[in-house]
Amino acid sequence: MSKSLKFGRFELRPSERSLLADGDVLPLGARAFDVLWALAERHDRVVSKNELLDLAWPGLVVEENNLTVQISALRKVLGAASIATVTGRGYRLAFEFDSVHVVADAAEPRPNPGAAAAAPRLQRRLVAIVSADVVGWSRLVARDASLAARAWRSARVELIEPTLPQFGGRVSELTAERLLADFSSAVEAVAWALALQSRLAERRNAADENGTQLLHMRIGISVDDAIIDDGKLISDGVNVAADLQLSAGHDDVLVTQKVRDFAFNKLEAVFEPLGERLMRRTQRPMQVFRVAANASTFGANAVHGRPALRVASLAVLPFVGPAIGDSTQADAYFSAGVTEEIIATLSLNSALFVIAHNSTLRFRQRTDDLAGVAAELGVRYLVTGTVRSAGTQLRIHVQLLHAADQRILWQERFDGGSDDLFGFQSRIASSVAAAIAPPVQDEEVARVRQRPTASYGAYDCVLRARAGIYQLGTNEFDTAGQMLKRAVELDPEYAQAHAHLAWWYSLRTGEGHTAMQSDEARLALEHALQAVRLDGRDAWTLSVAGYMLTLRKKQHAQALDMFDQALAINPSCAAAWARSAATLSYLGRADESIERVRRAMALSPFDQHMFWFLTIHGGACFVGGRFDEAVAWLGKALRLNPNFNGARRMQIASLVQVGEMTEARELARELQADWPNFSLREFAEWSPMQQPHLDHMVEALRRAGLPD
Repeated sequence: MSKSLKFGRFELRPSERSLLADGDVLPLGARAFDVLWALAERHDRVVSKNELLDLAWPGLVVEENNLTVQISALRKVLGAASIATVTGRGYRLAFEFDSVHVVADAAEPRPNPGAAAAAPRLQRRLVAIVSADVVGWSRLVARDASLAARAWRSARVELIEPTLPQFGGRVSELTAERLLADFSSAVEAVAWALALQSRLAERRNAADENGTQLLHMRIGISVDDAIIDDGKLISDGVNVAADLQLSAGHDDVLVTQKVRDFAFNKLEAVFEPLGERLMRRTQRPMQVFRVAANASTFGANAVHGRPALRVASLAVLPFVGPAIGDSTQADAYFSAGVTEEIIATLSLNSALFVIAHNSTLRFRQRTDDLAGVAAELGVRYLVTGTVRSAGTQLRIHVQLLHAADQRILWQERFDGGSDDLFGFQSRIASSVAAAIAPPVQDEEVARVRQRPTASYGAYDCVLRARAGIYQLGTNEFDTAGQMLKRAVELDPEYAQAHAHLAWWYSLRTGEGHTAMQSDEARLALEHALQAVRLDGRDAWTLSVAGYMLTLRKKQHAQALDMFDQALAINPSCAAAWARSAATLSYLGRADESIERVRRAMALSPFDQHMFWFLTIHGGACFVGGRFDEAVAWLGKALRLNPNFNGARRMQIASLVQVGEMTEARELARELQADWPNFSLREFAEWSPMQQPHLDHMVEALRRAGLPD
C-alpha cells in the first residue's frame, strides 16, 4: 500500500521519503524524516524519547542528543511550534488532529479517524492498563545490539502495533523497555496479552533466523479510574500495572483481583492465585493472579508454564561493621562475607523468597528508612545485623524485622573469634537460616488468618493449615486437612502442599483417628512421593517423603538416602535432621539419633515441631536403654502437646521400664479413651521400630494394661 500523511500545508510521502509544503519538496535529512514519520503516524499521542530513538535508529544504540538535533532541524522546517515537548514524557506533533488525513491507493479502504477527533482532550474513565517490557532487554542489547533491535522491531511491527487496535487498545508508550497501553475492556486487555504471549512463544519455538526467538515479555494488567490528558494516562493503575510487570517472570501475565473479576469466565483462561503482594509504588496490598490461556485457545505451541507460588519474601541487608581502615580488614570482610553467607543459606529454603545479595548492596547506608528499603525491594521482612570487634573477638547481633511496622520478630547475638572467620560465619549463617523460618511462618499464618477466607490461594491454604495441623483431636486439626486438600485442588503441582497433606494424613493414622491400613495411610505415602516428583530439590519435602518410606514401607535404607539428599540441599533444615533421627531411632542407632535430633533442636529452638523433636529424643533414649532420660524428654513433649499419642505410647513404655506403674497405667487409660480401637497386635504390625526394641516396647505397653 502506498500512502501519504497530510497535515496543515504539509504532506509526507514515505515511498519517496520526502516532505512537501504546498506541493514543493523541502530539504530534509534521512534521520529527520524517520523522526517526523514516527511522530506523524502517532499524532494522537505523546511519543517518548526512547520510542523515537527505537523507531528512527533501528538496530543502533545512540545518545539522546542525536534525537534533540533532529527535533531542532524539524522545527526549523515546520515551524518553532510544530513539535511540542511534553516534559518528562517526550514529543508530540502539534498540528490539529482534524486536519490530518490519510491518502491511500484506490484498492485500499480509506481510514476515517474523524470519529476519534470529537473526543475531549481531558476525560476520566475506567480503563484496563497494560504495562509490559522485554525481559532482560539490557542484556540482549549488550550481547548483540543489532540482533536485539531487529527482534524487537519485528515483534513491534508484526505482533504489537497491528493487534492493539483490534483489541481496543491505545498505546501511550512503546519501547522494548516500556510498553504502556490502555483498553476500554479488561477482558480485551487480558485477551490481547495472552494472544501476544502465544505468538511470541510460536516464534521462539520456530527458532527463526532473524532473532525473534530471543524475546520473552512480561506483562502486568490493572483496572483503575484514569484521566486521559493530551495523550497521557494519569492513574495509580499505571503504577500497579508496572509493579505487576516487574514482579512477573518470563512470559507471565499478572493481573489484579479486579481484572480477574471482570475477565473470569469471559474468555478461555485460567487464573492462578499468587496471593497478596504489596504494590511498591502505591504501598497497597493486592491479590495477584497469573493468567494462562487454555491450550485450546491459542494452539499447542502456546507456552504457559505453571505459576510461581507466592512465598514469604525477605531481604538480608548488608551488615553494619567497621569500614576497612577503621578496624581490621578482616572485620570488614567478615561483615560482607556473613551477609552473603546468610543469603546463600536462606535461599536453600524454598518456603522463602530471598532477594539476591547484589540487589541489597546499595542499601548499605539506608538504616534510617527500613520501611522504604523494604518497599523498594518489594519484601515483607528484613534481616539486619551489626558486627563489633574487640581484639580477636567478634560479636554479631542479628534481627528479623517485620518491615512495615518495624516489629522485631527474632533477634540473637553470636560471639566468636577472628582467627576462624570462615568457620564462624558459616555457623552463624546456619543458625540464622534455621531460626528465621519459624517466626516468618508464624507471622505469615497470623496475617493470613486475619483476611477473609473467600480469597484462598494454594499458599494461603497451606499457611492456614499450619495453624491447626498440630492441634490434635480438635476441629482445628480437621480444618487443617480441608485446607490442605483445597491447596492441592487449587494447584496440583504445589509440592509443599502435597508434603503437608501427607504429613496430615500420617498424623491422623498415627494418632488413631483412622486405621493404619486405611486409604488415608496409603494417601500419606502417595502425596509424599508426589511432592518429591514435583520438586526433588526441596529439603522439607524430601524429609517428609523419607519419613513416609520409614513409617509406611519400613524402607529405612531408602529413607536415609532421601534424608541425605535433603541435608545436602539444605544443611539447615531442622525437619530433615529430626526425621532422619527418628529413622535411626527405629533402627536402634540411639547415639546417632540423639546427635541428629539435638542438631535439629539447636537449629530451630522455637520450632512448632518441638514436641515431636522431644519425642524422638525420648524414643532414642528408650532404644538405647536410658529409660530415666526417656521419661524426662517424653514428659517435656507431652507438656508441649498433651494430645500427642506418639509421645504417650513411648512414655507409657518408659515409665514401665523405670517401675512407675501407677503413672504408666493412668497414661494408658488416657490413650485408650482417645484411641478406643488401639491394639498391641495392630501396633506391632505397623510400627517401624526394629527388633528387639519393638518386643520390649510391646511388652511394656501390655504390662501397663493396653489390650492385645
